Amino acid sequence: MRTVSSRTAPLGCLLLACAALLCARSALALDPSLDISQYAHTAWRVRDGFTQGTILAIAQTPDGYLWMGTDLELVRFDGVRAVPWQPPPGQQLPSKFIWSLAVARDGTLWIGTKRGIASWKDGKLTTYPEIAGRETVSILEDHEGTIWVGEWQAPQGRLCAIRNGAVECYGADGSFGRGALSLYEDSKGKLWVGSVGGFWRWKPDRPKFYSLGTKNTAVTSFAEDIDGALLIAAEGMGIWRLVDGAIEEHPYTLPNSAPGLTVYRLLKDQDGALWIGIYGGGLVHVHQPRTDVLTQSEGLSGNSINAVFQDREGSIWVATTDGLDRFRNFAVPRWSVQQGLPFAPGGAVLAARDGSVWAGSSNGLGRLSKSEVTIYRQARERGRSLTSQAVRERIHPEFPKNFRALLQDHNGRIWVSSPNGGLGYFENQQYHPVGSVGTNASDALAEQKSNRKDFMGYLGAKRLWFPSRGRSREGRTVD
Repeated sequence: MRTVSSRTAPLGCLLLACAALLCARSALALDPSLDISQYAHTAWRVRDGFTQGTILAIAQTPDGYLWMGTDLELVRFDGVRAVPWQPPPGQQLPSKFIWSLAVARDGTLWIGTKRGIASWKDGKLTTYPEIAGRETVSILEDHEGTIWVGEWQAPQGRLCAIRNGAVECYGADGSFGRGALSLYEDSKGKLWVGSVGGFWRWKPDRPKFYSLGTKNTAVTSFAEDIDGALLIAAEGMGIWRLVDGAIEEHPYTLPNSAPGLTVYRLLKDQDGALWIGIYGGGLVHVHQPRTDVLTQSEGLSGNSINAVFQDREGSIWVATTDGLDRFRNFAVPRWSVQQGLPFAPGGAVLAARDGSVWAGSSNGLGRLSKSEVTIYRQARERGRSLTSQAVRERIHPEFPKNFRALLQDHNGRIWVSSPNGGLGYFENQQYHPVGSVGTNASDALAEQKSNRKDFMGYLGAKRLWFPSRGRSREGRTVD
């Protein structure tokens, strides 16, 4: 005899270990089908002494160290300890207030401070007098190896290019207003520069300015949409898209966001999911066709996002005003009510041979297949809406109200039982009730080996025979 199902741990917090069959992926990328709450999440908080200041920027050098710029110091992090970085004797950064960080392809760490920029490579710290005394708020290396530096400075900020140690700056005519706040190179090699009131396509070709129709709106970040369109984050105005030279307003509806909140950071990860850092509104994760949110009340270190970064291992790092968060894959993802599974204090779990996972409860039956959830219930719950577009609900008056035991027989049918002795099976995802077997011993189902096409097994202590067609018979021995 092979026993397949019995009562298990509470479903509301259940780790579906068999879901590993559905979600095995490379360790070097996050599974884009999962919600934020399904990733392994670690938070380090300033209040616990993780860093002395607020983290404003993140970068990773080839040796694997994570570097964090704060408003008080530069910090190096090995995943366990965060250690303030000290320059060699006789050398110093232009300022201990670190606005921006970037790592070039040759391994050079570029450090943008409140009073200029510096680079660190092979034990040597280099400063650049042409940018001395100016707030360096953005840094980017383009595909040609040029380091672009965005300044924030009244009355005119500048955009500077560093090539082979030589510095050339633009914007003395006031082109960027107070500064070049954000920098982005898209997949076509175009350089985009965010300023106040709009943004520039700086190269290739002649620079072109795109106005957002207001003089006081800062463009804080860029990314690309799934179709390659440019996404523009604007202070207090949400996210815009540039399509064929025309600006489209608000392509994304941000959940739980009030008017006036600033989208501060955008990141399109290695698998095409979009991460949106909102200043005051938490972290938004757009992974088609779903959107989910994580806030401080749900474990995020803080609600105001300063930086979002993906490391070489595929983990996502988020700097908030209150700490640092890391998101990476679990070996086995977690599925819960947040992904649409029916909640209950207890139930049964079955890993089917087609790779799907079935979870029974006192509130319905859930089937998880390729990150899609199907819920089977007698009736819809009042006042409850489905949590995701990837959740389907099937209603049938003959479904058991309480699913207590699950079994897949040798013919591939999924059998379910309820506490009142009700029994039925799913075949090709269609439910077939077989009536009551007149027993309350329904906490376990098992099948007895047989060469017949009929089902022979046990419901609790009762031996059963179910012909391939027809009603059930209890207690009959079949040889």
